[in-house]
Amino acid sequence: MVSCLPVVLLVLACSCQLVVGLWPMPSNLTVGSTALKLSSGFRVVVNVKNAPSDLQSAVTRTKAFLRKDKLQRLVVGRGASDTQKVQAAKSLPSLTISITGKRAVQSISKEAMLPLEDRSEAYSLTVPSDGSSAVLTAESTLGLFRGLTTFTQLWYQFQNTIYTVQAPIEITNDSPAFPYRGFMLDTARNFFPVADIKRTLDAMSWVKLNNFHWHVTDGQSWPLHVDAAPELSAAGAYSSEETFSKSDIQDIITYAGERGIDVLVEIDTPGHTGSIVHSHPDLVACSVFSPWTKFANEPPSGQIRLADPKAIDLASSIFASVAKDFPSKYISTGGDELNTACYMSDNATVAQLTAKGQTLEQALDTFTQGTHGALHKAGKTAVVWEEMVLNHNVTLTNDTIAMVWISADSVAAAINKGFRIIHASSDFLYLDCGGGQWVGADIGNSWCDPFKSWQKVYSFDPMANLSSSQGEFVMGGETLLWTEQSDSSNLDPIAWPRAAAAAEVFWTGPNLPDGTPRNGSEAMVRLHDMRYRFVQRGVKAIALQPQWCAIRPGICDLNA
Repeated sequence: MVSCLPVVLLVLACSCQLVVGLWPMPSNLTVGSTALKLSSGFRVVVNVKNAPSDLQSAVTRTKAFLRKDKLQRLVVGRGASDTQKVQAAKSLPSLTISITGKRAVQSISKEAMLPLEDRSEAYSLTVPSDGSSAVLTAESTLGLFRGLTTFTQLWYQFQNTIYTVQAPIEITNDSPAFPYRGFMLDTARNFFPVADIKRTLDAMSWVKLNNFHWHVTDGQSWPLHVDAAPELSAAGAYSSEETFSKSDIQDIITYAGERGIDVLVEIDTPGHTGSIVHSHPDLVACSVFSPWTKFANEPPSGQIRLADPKAIDLASSIFASVAKDFPSKYISTGGDELNTACYMSDNATVAQLTAKGQTLEQALDTFTQGTHGALHKAGKTAVVWEEMVLNHNVTLTNDTIAMVWISADSVAAAINKGFRIIHASSDFLYLDCGGGQWVGADIGNSWCDPFKSWQKVYSFDPMANLSSSQGEFVMGGETLLWTEQSDSSNLDPIAWPRAAAAAEVFWTGPNLPDGTPRNGSEAMVRLHDMRYRFVQRGVKAIALQPQWCAIRPGICDLNA
């Protein structure tokens, strides 16, 4: 043990200089080593004229977290050794929050739904050690919300005293490295109740993730109510109880917006649309064909007959209708894993192509003009999977955003075509990988195994092999949970805290505040803390190590 001591002390020294509870790490940070208590009468003073109701609600939640987190420090004794220092500490009476600059005051929700380039999430936070008030400033209510989130991570509780041992704390102009920081949830392969989605949105907000990518329909089921085509969910959902009604949709959007999260809905087309067959059997090719391996990437097979004018009209009306229900600037039309064999074996599609003198690619272009035309008419920006940019000869407007998931090589290729990109790397960011095959008795690995550990996620470099000019096209990235093997029973431990690892990648950027590169050893100390706080708040994030290790930072490292 003696030979390991210098390594352990080094890790401890590092974690003391970087506030252990902060996740993601701010871009600018200075801290002290003075104890500071939260006053029993602690107040949050909202110095914002005509403060929006969702800002007031965020303040209420902040005060509730301070009272109810009851998180003890992750040290031996869980804070018992702090008692004497804390008893003599000064008390923080209040936090004053205010808007600076000339930006018009809007609700958190409205700020969160602005175009990516217009969102303002920066904030500055000062927590003195002398008993004077803490101060939080930002140019927007969204920035104030991010700062409130940071403030809640500073505090621990022992014997009914809420305190920190690292005052004073100064965070200056903390802002995200990338404007898009997301989490994708597939609610079509297995259904997730609204309560699960809300809990996920809460967890996202605690680590400053700002985009909920909702993959809501697929070949397996269609749970989403669409005003223009209510028959889709009536016939295509697993059951009448496993649907998202219009009020559910509004509830989720409102809940997300109040937590600084934009909802990017995805209606994947023209592939992954087999569930339409239950309401429109005449508009689906190769429905539940065998062997499914020939006609789809996974069962069941089935794709909308993209060459049929009625199918184009239906798809266009779906997007026009969805655009009215979802206020986000962005809507995804999908476009991945189009199966050619499905269409070429479908007599109706072949007949349509022959009659029009079109190739399949030309028909795909016509179909895409219909769906994207509906979005553009509604003032929306289309988001697509990378295949639409790299594998197909379709006409896309320059503002289209490509999600890159297949290969890191695809990033530069998409950028070189002039498109902005969002990282969705299956090699680093797919949270469903590692469960093995799910297609019957096959005992092999799934296509994207092995399991993507939090360390693997954390090692992702958004700017790898890109020039600085290419880097300007990178909007950010997201972790993704495809749910072949997930439902309500394992949502939390599958997603968390791995999705939080990506949150720091895309907020903090490559370096810590002291200029050193982010690294897993330092990060584990803080991620432990964040995970324990998640559990205190009701999110069942999976443990990273035995608690014996968690309260002894660094001592369980391989090189300790």
